[in-house]
Amino acid sequence: MLYLIAVVGCIPFVLPFLWMIRTSLMPIWQIHIFPPQWWPAEFNWQNFVEPWSTLPFGLFYRNTILMTLANVVGAVLSCSLVAYGFSRLRFPGRDVLFVLVLSTMMLPYHVTLIPQYYLFSRLGWVDTYLPLIVPVWLAGNPFTIFLLRQFMLTVSPEIEDAARIDGCGHFATYWRITLPLTRPALGITCIFHFLWNWNDFFAPLIYLNSTDKFPVTLGLAWLQKQGHIGVRMNIVAGPLMAQSLIFLVPVLLVFYLAQKYMVRGIVLTSFR
Repeated sequence: MLYLIAVVGCIPFVLPFLWMIRTSLMPIWQIHIFPPQWWPAEFNWQNFVEPWSTLPFGLFYRNTILMTLANVVGAVLSCSLVAYGFSRLRFPGRDVLFVLVLSTMMLPYHVTLIPQYYLFSRLGWVDTYLPLIVPVWLAGNPFTIFLLRQFMLTVSPEIEDAARIDGCGHFATYWRITLPLTRPALGITCIFHFLWNWNDFFAPLIYLNSTDKFPVTLGLAWLQKQGHIGVRMNIVAGPLMAQSLIFLVPVLLVFYLAQKYMVRGIVLTSFR
């Protein structure tokens, strides 16, 4: 009975995904007919090929991959270093500073958007990847800091004490002892930041103006914009859904392969 309830409850959430697959495979004339048909009269694989010839989606994917990898690496290195300081180092005002870092989670991104844009524009960073990457390399994600700190608190301090007796300093202890022991939390961090940056639309929309710097999210919006001229929406709907399906495949693979680690990440935030 519980499985039956779960299956029935997931139907409203699965329908949009099935509609996207259906539209991506349908010929143009069948997409918007009424009443709608679920099964394509013929499989139109051209929907998957056509956008690559009209828009530089290869370039868009390259930009997305580079930005995502840069942000994942930057978040792991910078946030883990800050989390180590909060979990292992004792200095005046540490707890107050940690609370201050966590309090920034209550600020919506849109509240700080205007002053951040003004700052980056004065630095000449608009229409570059720097506003999208540099804040991440400066440990600009308080949730990641909190997640890694909570996990580091579960690591036995006796192991680090033994390393210090052998002559390791704070950085060597962090790099050689603490960081390898926190690999489960680091894996969760990679998953979260991959999903956030792979699907990010708003920040690239604000800071990027040149087409050759667009990620796939802006490329899909550009493809959709071509269909805002009356009947041309029928022509664009199929390729748009096909490209959206391709763009969704890495996210589905990451979620399928690492869903238990994502759940563990939620549990880790309640430790100590």
